[in-house]
Amino acid sequence: MENDKIVALEDRIPKLKEQRRKKANRRLVLLLILFFTMIVVVAYSQSPLSHVKHINVTGNEVYGDAEIIKASGITKDTNIWKIKKSNIASKLDHLSEINKVKVQIQWPNSIQIQVKEHKRVAYLKSGKHYLPIMENGKILKDRKTEIIPVNSPILFEFKEGSVLNLLVKELEKLPIEITNSISEIHYSPKKTDHYHISLFMNDGFEVSATLRSFSEKMVHYPSIISQLDPNKKGLIDLEVGSYFKAFGPEVEEKDGE
Repeated sequence: MENDKIVALEDRIPKLKEQRRKKANRRLVLLLILFFTMIVVVAYSQSPLSHVKHINVTGNEVYGDAEIIKASGITKDTNIWKIKKSNIASKLDHLSEINKVKVQIQWPNSIQIQVKEHKRVAYLKSGKHYLPIMENGKILKDRKTEIIPVNSPILFEFKEGSVLNLLVKELEKLPIEITNSISEIHYSPKKTDHYHISLFMNDGFEVSATLRSFSEKMVHYPSIISQLDPNKKGLIDLEVGSYFKAFGPEVEEKDGE
């Protein structure tokens, strides 16, 4: 019995050695793969191959691709391993017309910058220039133009603050065809109404309104003028109810709801 046990153990020794050898070989192969992978990664990260080759910008209309790329701080010498997406987004967020930014790294050497710009809702008349007013109520003094804006209301006497913010919100509630029909909006506060405004329309009518109910009343403008003589211009008062008063010596012509 003892001899049988000894023979059986001796038979197992070569098998155990073979298993250990195979296991050692597998470890060696794995270590070699890791070693060469690290060499390749290090070599790539230190070589020009890891520099940014392509920068793709999407979603921009006001800003050009070159302007966005310059503001991001990325160049063709930038190592893609050193890029921090949050830093790039933060830099672009400082641009006055940028609303949101999304940065993606596309390996091995491309960057995707997706932006969403604030919408321009009107322009402020300032001397000989027109300053864009954004959907967030900001006036872009560094984007002035002498070209008269088309299909955007021109504002007078407004400044950044609660009144302008309310106007922007009210304009956004209106259908685009009504907004496009407004030529000028003048801030004309009264003692009894800090939010009073006067509008001059492209069709020649004038509108007196308060920002407290502006969009609610102005949405009915097409219906109101459809009941008026287009050759007889005048003031449409939307402050309390709505009524029409012709320009000149004519008396009040129409009462509305």
